[in-house]
Amino acid sequence: MSAARWGDVATYAALALLGAFFALPFAWLISLALRTPAEVYRGAARFIPESPTLDNFATILSDPAFLIYLWNGLKLSASGGALAVALAIPAAYAASRIDFRGRQAVLVGLLAVQMISPLVILLPLYRWMNTLGLLNQHISVIAVYGALGMPLAVWLLKVAFDAIPVELEEAAAIDGASRPRILARITLPLARSGIASAFILAMVMNWSQFLIPFILLERDADWPISVAIFNFAGSVSASTTQLLAAACLIAVLPAVVIFILLQRMIVSALISGAVKG
Repeated sequence: MSAARWGDVATYAALALLGAFFALPFAWLISLALRTPAEVYRGAARFIPESPTLDNFATILSDPAFLIYLWNGLKLSASGGALAVALAIPAAYAASRIDFRGRQAVLVGLLAVQMISPLVILLPLYRWMNTLGLLNQHISVIAVYGALGMPLAVWLLKVAFDAIPVELEEAAAIDGASRPRILARITLPLARSGIASAFILAMVMNWSQFLIPFILLERDADWPISVAIFNFAGSVSASTTQLLAAACLIAVLPAVVIFILLQRMIVSALISGAVKG
């Protein structure tokens, strides 16, 4: 076996170990969610339940409050993702088509902002939202989600715009089309896969957010699923551990399903600019 082949084997083996490391907690969560209350007390004695049951999922999904939390999470995540994409489109288009001074510095600066943890801005963010009277309102969370998701969306959309031939826009400009019309009628339709990928990634990031809605929303009825599960976990007992596990699986499922179904489109959008020309 050649050295290159051994290198491939070692890479896949390392990836398999890494995958197993992250999959084990998820598998244990599934085991708990399928147990009866009596089996929960057995702890780690038996990984596979003797009498698997879906009653825990039925109990969680039959709770009207849980469905409200799911809807809140979906509404906040989708609205924040849409806002991030809407804010990113003009910035990404300018970075792709206009050769202005400091363009690369602006892009790097946006990427640096993406690396800042929301924990750093929570205190000033809370005071600012309180001053504006926007606490305990979904619009405040959506605005923050949009701002946090915009830098990554700018980079993704720039890659998508770079993959579109400039000649198409130049031909439209010769026919008298303005730049906004070119963007709306030509560029955006051709970049729809990149736009969809940016929206999906921003939405999934928002779905997993906890600190921002936890700080900005105080009313129980306004919470997304991430905050609701945290508060439920604080009061959980051994007899309801299986319900908490079922709730966590239901909360994680949308993001997992989206990535599985749309992974090809997301990867294609990410690398489209790399194969241009």
